Amino acid sequence: MKININNVGAVMSVGASHQFPRDPRPEIALSGRSNVGKSSLINTLLGRKSLARVSSAPGKTITINYYDIDKKLFLVDLPGYGYAKRSKDSKVVWSTLTQDFFIKNPSHDALKLVIQLIDVRTGPTDDDIMMINWMIDMNCPFIVVATKTDKLSKKQLADALEHIHNEYFLGTDIEIIPFSSVTRDGKDEVWKKIFEKI
Repeated sequence: MKININNVGAVMSVGASHQFPRDPRPEIALSGRSNVGKSSLINTLLGRKSLARVSSAPGKTITINYYDIDKKLFLVDLPGYGYAKRSKDSKVVWSTLTQDFFIKNPSHDALKLVIQLIDVRTGPTDDDIMMINWMIDMNCPFIVVATKTDKLSKKQLADALEHIHNEYFLGTDIEIIPFSSVTRDGKDEVWKKIFEKI
């Protein structure tokens, strides 16, 4: 499929399951904890500076945002999770909406890949591991992208990636793609994985 990734259409925000679009075009979803860098990844993938809003206040976004790419593909930004300062009721809405995306989405068959983001400096959180295990149980295709690699030296990065692999993913075929929105390292690798799925 030929896609002009520079042709980005309107962004649609969904706050409830009945608002999910009924559309056959492929969907690539982004999952991760608050402030892990999902907005920065979207902006880097699409060559934009501020298409997706990068918030300094983690946990601010509780909608699911659909980015229309060339009228052929949706990048779907799921709400961040794991932000402790949210109110209890807000957390319930937040997690339910994300769960509904996977379970009640009328375009469920259009979901081709989930990009699961983790912070390379800390590795997967308990919430990240819960999400990954859930996707494995649901046979949902996903890749792991380790963000903020520019924050580490080359040796620190190599050590961090080795630790994450050995501690969490040893014995699996889960691939970790190192990524930085600053240096754009990993951008081509992420797009390659997307195009393999659509």
